[in-house]
Amino acid sequence: MKVILTTNIKKLGKIGDLVNVKDGYARNFLFPNKMALRENKKNLDYYEKIKDEMKSNEEIKLKNAENLIAEIANINIQFTKEADDKNQLYGSISKKEIIEFLSHNNLKVKSDDLTIKNPIKTIGEHEIEISPYLDVTKIFKIKVIKN
Repeated sequence: MKVILTTNIKKLGKIGDLVNVKDGYARNFLFPNKMALRENKKNLDYYEKIKDEMKSNEEIKLKNAENLIAEIANINIQFTKEADDKNQLYGSISKKEIIEFLSHNNLKVKSDDLTIKNPIKTIGEHEIEISPYLDVTKIFKIKVIKN
């Protein structure tokens, strides 16, 4: 099914792009969340009318994402965990723990926006990637110290 995107979607396209998606994805996710319009003459005309408003909404989302990245850069992400003699953690640090740490600092990050490059299973510094918006990505260091 061909649809017109009304918002930027990672790994799919930008506003105004005409993309081909599976019928179920369009019906069950894109249309109910007002992220796309079915491709037809009426919707193309409607999209032209609301294009400026949608672009301004996307600019606001971009500014919010940039502010979020700047705020995260200002905090020190650090975890204290139990570890053995070889500095191996008992378990690992998950996305959920990192997201909870950030939410305690009043920073909202979605699970899809957070990427852990390598599993965090040892004491020391590790890298995570946060990408809250299309083309807004930053790598942060998190520190794990022994309890």
